[in-house]
Amino acid sequence: MTLNQYLIFTYLLAVTFILSWLLTRVMRRVALRLDVLDHPVGRKAHGKPTPLLGGVAIFGAFYIVLTAHIAALAILQPYGPEWFETKLLALLGEDGGVKLAGILIAGVMIFLLGIIDDLCVLSPWMKLVGQVTAACVLAAFGLRIRLFIFNDPITSTVITVFWMVLIINSMNLLDNMDGLSGGVSIIAAATFFLCVQPYDAYFMVRILLVVFAGAVGGFLCHNLPPASIFMGDCGAMFNGYFLATVAVVGTFHLEGASPRISVVAPVMALSVPLFDTLSVIYIRWRNGDSIMLGDKRHFSHRLVEVGMRPAMAVYFIFMVAGLVGLNGVLLPYLNMTGTVIIMAQTLGIFLLIVLLMNAGKRNGATQADGK
Repeated sequence: MTLNQYLIFTYLLAVTFILSWLLTRVMRRVALRLDVLDHPVGRKAHGKPTPLLGGVAIFGAFYIVLTAHIAALAILQPYGPEWFETKLLALLGEDGGVKLAGILIAGVMIFLLGIIDDLCVLSPWMKLVGQVTAACVLAAFGLRIRLFIFNDPITSTVITVFWMVLIINSMNLLDNMDGLSGGVSIIAAATFFLCVQPYDAYFMVRILLVVFAGAVGGFLCHNLPPASIFMGDCGAMFNGYFLATVAVVGTFHLEGASPRISVVAPVMALSVPLFDTLSVIYIRWRNGDSIMLGDKRHFSHRLVEVGMRPAMAVYFIFMVAGLVGLNGVLLPYLNMTGTVIIMAQTLGIFLLIVLLMNAGKRNGATQADGK
């Protein structure tokens, strides 16, 4: 990257961060005034009613900064170099402007779905229908996963919808402790920023990632333990939507330069929410419970169960997300042998975590029986 690109990224990150920080303060007051609070009942881990609507600040900062700058560039484009089309929107690939419009429109749909759920509490099936609809809109704008032989519109659309719904719900489920979903979102965005290929051709994707990281970062200042505001479903689902979309837009494999298996880089970047979701589904299935039923069996809850304080569990998960994300960054540069080694190492990290949690749980049960 050039110095000018670094300056652009720094400027966008700072502007979005500050705006998000301010909007989060405003939304906290609005939530308190409107009594839009998350009450500590049932499986909730917090000890007092906490304002929701932090996701409005994330969404608002992201869209305000992005659309304002794009509008300014579009207005000024006739008076300067013709790089708005050739150097910016075109970086999203063929029909870059159409694809960007699709990203923004589907993002609004997911955000509105989350807002309705925060205010009215939708059923899981209603949320699923809304998520599938937004993913189909994204695919209709030409944003689809194309995995080698899966290039036809039907198969690629089905894969895209499945991926989008999986990540949206994984990030939503991960939002179960102060700062957790927001922190992991920023780490995933940083991972994508480093591993999107080819670098120059995906400058626009990097811009989107920087603006997103700034929007989540400004909110996270108010959400780290002890949180003064929660992002709610509107924020968690929007975070998942955006990160899933980046995985669809970005290119993580260069034919002839890296093995095809390097396309799993997005899976590694989002491995923590995926691990949390899949492990919870397995535990619920094993115990004969509905997989739609909320509980306290998530990754973070199990860490607390074996002796960690909630804040310690959150920062431990941050560390895991960062380490695995760095492994994902390496994939496009490795040959097949190196890629297999990195993937085996990543699998080993999660297996080690499972073993330690199971050992800690058994040790706690033994001590309780001894008493």
